[in-house]
Amino acid sequence: MSQQIEKKSFNHLFNKIALYTIFTLLVVLFASIFFFVKNDKEERLINLGDHVIEKFRTGLDYEKVDLLSLSMALSEDGELKSALIADNETMGYQILSSLSERFKKYTHLKSLRIQVLTPEFFIFARSWNEGFEGMPLWWFRDDLDELRHNNEPKVGMETGRLLTFKATIPITSAGKLVGYLEVIKIIDEFAFKLRKKGIELFTLMDEKHLENAELMQDFPMVHDCVISNQNFNQQLLPKIEMLNWDDLLIKNYVYKEGLLFLNEPMYNGKGEQIGLYLLVVSDDALKRFETETEEVSFFTQFSDEDIKKVVNAWGNPHGSFRNSYDKKLIEILPKLRQEDKIELEREAKSILKNYSKEELIDMVLSQKHKEIKVGEVK
Repeated sequence: MSQQIEKKSFNHLFNKIALYTIFTLLVVLFASIFFFVKNDKEERLINLGDHVIEKFRTGLDYEKVDLLSLSMALSEDGELKSALIADNETMGYQILSSLSERFKKYTHLKSLRIQVLTPEFFIFARSWNEGFEGMPLWWFRDDLDELRHNNEPKVGMETGRLLTFKATIPITSAGKLVGYLEVIKIIDEFAFKLRKKGIELFTLMDEKHLENAELMQDFPMVHDCVISNQNFNQQLLPKIEMLNWDDLLIKNYVYKEGLLFLNEPMYNGKGEQIGLYLLVVSDDALKRFETETEEVSFFTQFSDEDIKKVVNAWGNPHGSFRNSYDKKLIEILPKLRQEDKIELEREAKSILKNYSKEELIDMVLSQKHKEIKVGEVK
């Protein structure tokens, strides 16, 4: 009898241990599954976030290069140079306003503004209104300081009365600086491109730059930053206000309520951080990006590889020449009659004296490949 009791007691204990063991194993198994699922989801979000940010950077570079190219072309306008040299501000306004209207009518550039500055950074003329001629810009435009030293074309997101894309190009005549042409574009057009792809953009400028931004004093703020694009999604603002901001700044992403929030630093033309870009991507848009296989950028009709080539060439757009004026002067000389060359040859020699030996060799080789051979093939 006692043996049966002991056997039952042993079986009961064994069953109890087995039950606890199975329960523990199940808990460990479910915990492991949860852990791996969570890690897999987090890794997926990180990879998708990196993909979106890479595309965003590509699109941002393209916007800058596009604006810089346009500015360089406009800076060679002969009538505009004549108006600037003659100090004819009325003529300058008429030329700029006409150019601006044509761009608005025939292109996607609906917010384009153009202005010309004197070498001392006073307004000479601007496309959108008259009456500001002679107004100094240097006192609230820190980004203009570098032009005093190098006179090189520059482009970037710059603070000022508004936060805008600005491309500034020196205007030269006969090798002499006569002023600067500046093309300005608000970021709302870029934000609209992103929205069509399921990305909501918030361009957040650091509050400290509000001191000189008189046109942004009433713009809404979030987490000590000014929302600089006016076409932001207002329904998302309460969700952004509730974000753990420190967590976002450290991790660069936060996933909450079916939305992926991505943080990308915003730099000006000098490489100084002036705020950040906040990208908000829905689950539906993330699924589309996850299955995206095409190599065409979703910001432009060019391939990503094409855009990279353009961006790489951006740093040296004139080949071995230091600016477009020098390049055009050397290229036009062989096309002139001998009697017309004298003055220009003198100027060309003066310019080329400042080039290094390596730069001159590159020019010769470049021109050699472009020579047209005339003769009979034997």
